[in-house]
Amino acid sequence: MAHLKQSEKLILEKLFKMEGGYVLEFSNQKFQQFIFDNFKIDIYSDRYSIYGDSKANRLRAFWNLENNHVVGKLILELTEVWKTAMLLKGVTITENDNILEREATRIADKLFGVAVQNVKKEESIDDFLSKDFDIISLEKLKIDGAVIDVLDARIIEIKNSIKSKSALSCVILCGSVLEGILLGIASSKMRDYNQCSISPKNRETQKVLAFNDWTLSNFIDVSHNLGLLGLDVKKYSHSLRDFRNYIHPYQQMASRFNPDIETAKISWQVLKAAIIDLSKNV
Repeated sequence: MAHLKQSEKLILEKLFKMEGGYVLEFSNQKFQQFIFDNFKIDIYSDRYSIYGDSKANRLRAFWNLENNHVVGKLILELTEVWKTAMLLKGVTITENDNILEREATRIADKLFGVAVQNVKKEESIDDFLSKDFDIISLEKLKIDGAVIDVLDARIIEIKNSIKSKSALSCVILCGSVLEGILLGIASSKMRDYNQCSISPKNRETQKVLAFNDWTLSNFIDVSHNLGLLGLDVKKYSHSLRDFRNYIHPYQQMASRFNPDIETAKISWQVLKAAIIDLSKNV
């Protein structure tokens, strides 16, 4: 079994586009050939069907059944396929994609036992997660008072869910509070958000979408672009967004995502960091 953390699996699933059972743009036949060419393994043997028959589920089984070295090699090979496909399509690689690629490489290096060149990066992540953030009053965010009352109540629920080890509830609540805060700030800075160069637009009219059509990812990216969220907080906020997406039971079942109390604490830490950044910069 490869030593992959749940958070690392989520990063890989995002990069390799495993939503809906897919892996990148592989057909079943090409995926089978790709694995065989690199590892002389038939990914469609019964051994890899323990989680289901889709390509994504077979890849998840591969992670759990093969050793660190083999899985590390597969991660690098799939990353190369992803980069090549983006190049051939002429698709612009976003900053978030670059972060995901770097994280995938780091994960592979960890599985290979390569540690020296990653010590500084790992320490920076640990430093972020070990920071003692004091929650600054949401009043400083200058958003609607009625919404603040609702968000404060949810923050109390988050703290209680950590105490009771209700991990999934904590993760979902942290995501919802972050989205509520960012929507509130966007509403108070409507002109800035609407005029940002990366604001989401209607493909046909090229007009900026109404805020109720924005995703949490849109709010995170635009808030960072406007200087309201730091780069580290932006990066970890996207991780929280991915965790929060498992509110959908079928997506959670397909991805075998079962957050533990550590995942909940990370989500809470990310939310606190975002509140600190926004309180300073709004």
